[in-house]
Amino acid sequence: MPIWEFNGKTPKINQQVFVAQNATIIGDVEIDSGSSIWPGAVIRGDFNKIKIGKNTSVQDNVSIHPTPKNPVLIGDNVSIGHNAIVHGCEVGNNVIIGMGSIVLDEAKIGDWSIIGAGAVVSPRTEIPSKSLALGIPAKVTKSLDENGLAMIKENAEGYKKLAQGYLAQVERYK
Repeated sequence: MPIWEFNGKTPKINQQVFVAQNATIIGDVEIDSGSSIWPGAVIRGDFNKIKIGKNTSVQDNVSIHPTPKNPVLIGDNVSIGHNAIVHGCEVGNNVIIGMGSIVLDEAKIGDWSIIGAGAVVSPRTEIPSKSLALGIPAKVTKSLDENGLAMIKENAEGYKKLAQGYLAQVERYK
């Protein structure tokens, strides 16, 4: 797996993180325990810092990149769906960023929220906690009920369990 130092900064990846062999992680990046980085993901901490919390899944072909002005801060128990782009923004805890969605510079996603598949969160937009945001540009369409919150929790737990299975398999073949 390509893990590159850049400008004297080497990614800090907890030993309990599954990283696919074809994921790329560069520079000023921290990834906490239980998280997973899936095939084709690119996490490029060259302009600024990227911090990914515990039990967060960065799924296939996700791109995460800061700006010179804005780091990327991603909380715990976050699921970032396939082909999403997370750029120079903050994502709270217990969030789903849907497949193919884009979260742009200085946006802030509140805890326990869902950004729907294909949505575009415009720069400097704030999505409140417990919200479902859909569309281009993304707009809050409703507050999440207990079913929505349970879905977020189940998604994070499912990816954590899947990553543990991958880690166990990798250990078997060492």
